[in-house]
Amino acid sequence: MPILMAGIDHNRADLDVRSRFSFTKKMMEDAFIWLKRHYPVDGCIILSTCNRMEVWLSAKDEGISPTEALCAFMQADPAECAEYFVERREREAVNHLFRLAAGLESKVVGENQIVTQVNEALAFARSCDAADHALEALFRMAVTAAKRVKTQTSLSLSDSSAIHAALRALRAKGVFFSGKNCMVIGSGMMGKISAQTLLDDGAKVMVTVRKYRKGVVDMPQGCTRVDYDDRLALLPDCDLVVSATGSPNYTLCREDLEAVHPDHPITLIDLAVPRDIEKSAEELDWATLYDIDSFGIDLESEKVRENLRRAEAILDEEKEAFYAWYEGRDVVPRIQELKDIAAENVAARMVPAFKRACLAVDARENLEQEIEGASSRMMNNLLFGMRSRLPEELFRECLGAMEASLKSWKHN
Repeated sequence: MPILMAGIDHNRADLDVRSRFSFTKKMMEDAFIWLKRHYPVDGCIILSTCNRMEVWLSAKDEGISPTEALCAFMQADPAECAEYFVERREREAVNHLFRLAAGLESKVVGENQIVTQVNEALAFARSCDAADHALEALFRMAVTAAKRVKTQTSLSLSDSSAIHAALRALRAKGVFFSGKNCMVIGSGMMGKISAQTLLDDGAKVMVTVRKYRKGVVDMPQGCTRVDYDDRLALLPDCDLVVSATGSPNYTLCREDLEAVHPDHPITLIDLAVPRDIEKSAEELDWATLYDIDSFGIDLESEKVRENLRRAEAILDEEKEAFYAWYEGRDVVPRIQELKDIAAENVAARMVPAFKRACLAVDARENLEQEIEGASSRMMNNLLFGMRSRLPEELFRECLGAMEASLKSWKHN
C-alpha cells in the first residue's frame, strides 16, 4: 500500500499555471470518486491552496503515476504538465508532508495557515469517505508534528502570513499605510488576517461583504463593513486594496478598473489563486499591482537558521513515530475482520427488535445495512484510536484479546 503524491507549487510554476490546477471542493469530491473508480487506490486526499496543489494517493499498485492520474481527471496532457509537477513516494513523500505542514516548504517560511489547510484537506477527504487509514494517520500525525514545531520553536512568528510579508516588502520601499484608507475584498480566513494586519498597522479598513452573507460574517473589530457591489465606487478613496477571495472570477477586472479615475496612486495586492485581479490592471497608470508570488521572507538570520534546525529535529522524531505505525500496518486486515464480526454481532442482536417492529422487507434491509455500517465505523474508530495511542506491544495484546472474544461469539 505505497503512499504516492504529485504536486505543483510556487517553486515550479507561476500563479497562472497554478490556477489551472486549483480545486474547488466540488471538484475534489468528483476527483475522489473518479480516481477510486479508474485507479487501484484505497485513499485519496487533495490539498489545494494559493501556493500549491497536491494529490495524495494510498495505492494498491506502486506503478501508478499520480501525475498521470491527475491529468487524466483534469483532461490535461501529462507531457505538457510534466515540467510543473513533482512526484514523491513513500519516505520522500512522508518527509515532504511533515515539512509542508510545519511551514518549511511555504513561500513565507513558518506561515501559520498551512497546518490548518493540511488539517482541512484531511477533514474534507474524510467527510467524502476518501481518506483511508494510511493517509488518515499520515496527515493527522503531520499536523501533530507541525503543532509541536509551532509551540516549541519561534519559527512560526505572528507576522508570517502573505499579507505580513507584503507589507514588510512595501515598507522597505518606503510605502506605508498607517492612517490610510484600505479596502479588503473577501471575508474568509485570508481576508480576516489581512484586515486585522492592516488595522494593527494603523490603517482605516473597509471589508466587503456580499449581500447574501450579511449578518453572518465575522470580521475584526474596528473594520467598516461595506457591500461588495460598492467596491468600485469606493475604490477611488482608497490607498490600498487587498483582494483575497475563493472566487473563480475576477473581483477587479481591467475593464471595470479603467472606468475608475482616482486622483492618486493605488496599491493593489492580489492574494488569491486563481487571480482575483486581472493581471493587465498593472498597466493602468495609477495602479501598482502585486500578487502572491511577489513576496517572500529573509532566511539569512542566524536565529531563523537555528529555529529551522530545531524544527527539523522535531519533525525527524515525529516521522519515526509515523513509520513505526506504518510499518506495523499488518494489523489492518485483522482490524477489518473485527469490524465485520462486530457489525454482524450487532445486526444479529437487533433481529428480535426488527421482528417486533413489523417492518417491511425493504425497510428492514435498509435499517440492517445502516446499523451494520454504523457498527463497523464505531469499531474502526475504537481500534485505530487505540492503535495511535497505545504502545505497540500493548495494542497487539489488546487486539488479540478482542479477536478471541469476538470470534468466540461468532462460533457459538
